[in-house]
Amino acid sequence: MGDSSCSNGTHHSGAVQSDPQLFEAQFEELVTELTEQDLTDPVLADALNRLREVLHYNTPGGKRNRGLSVIGSLRELVPPTELTQDAVRRALLVGWCIELLQAFFLVADDIMDASVTRRGQPCWYKRERVGLDAINDAFLLEGAIYRLLRRHCRAQLYYVHLLELFTEAGIDSEEEHNNAKHILLEMGEFFQIQDDYLDCYGDPAVTGKIGTDIQDNKCGWLVVTALGVMTPEQRAELESCYGRHDSVSVEKVKALYNTLQMSTLYHQYEDDSYQRLQKLIARHAQNLPHVVFLNFAKKIYKRNK
Repeated sequence: MGDSSCSNGTHHSGAVQSDPQLFEAQFEELVTELTEQDLTDPVLADALNRLREVLHYNTPGGKRNRGLSVIGSLRELVPPTELTQDAVRRALLVGWCIELLQAFFLVADDIMDASVTRRGQPCWYKRERVGLDAINDAFLLEGAIYRLLRRHCRAQLYYVHLLELFTEAGIDSEEEHNNAKHILLEMGEFFQIQDDYLDCYGDPAVTGKIGTDIQDNKCGWLVVTALGVMTPEQRAELESCYGRHDSVSVEKVKALYNTLQMSTLYHQYEDDSYQRLQKLIARHAQNLPHVVFLNFAKKIYKRNK
């Protein structure tokens, strides 16, 4: 089945499914594979039930931009008539591996940051009877990545690259990878700055998490930028409040940010970054479809979670 009818994906009934629908449907298949097909020894039942719970609680539920970017980029790079059903399934699989990698990072990161909520629910380590066992669960999530890649992608020429990069899409030109790197580094830097901004200014009901950067004494974009524009008196106030966990100190820092118009400075930075990105795409993406990078930008810039 290598004709164009496969490029959009089809349901068993013949109805065309969107990439997000295909992506969602594959998750349960992966859970079944990881917890039932490979290991059937009854002695492992408790461990496999734990893995199933870890997968279900920590992997779905996010924006899925990372995972869906794989199939989205593949569709821009490969003509529909050349895109086989197997290639689509592998792209969906690799997308879920990226989501598993993200889940692994988040479980560990939430422990390190003593975070309370993630994706609108308690952090995994905050769950009853989980605690620091979540460290081992993070390793389970990481190990699942390599089990899936080995089973589904080992025969592919790009397998070794995939283990290193998780994104290859059939391009092996060092020059094109370097060109893409210039563009993606700009987006990556802005994405982190945006994350710093949303930690303070984001709505927890939308972001799914309660920001703690001020309490945790994080060296984020907001505080670094604020230090560059504040008066000595304001700096003294910041130093007396930043990194403290009481609500009064946190609110004083936020009030100082408002006085310095940090939200306005951030939105100006966002516009400037987007303009830089447009120039980088024009300069470095001569041999790559511009829409691949523009699709990334569309999901990142102006987001609120």
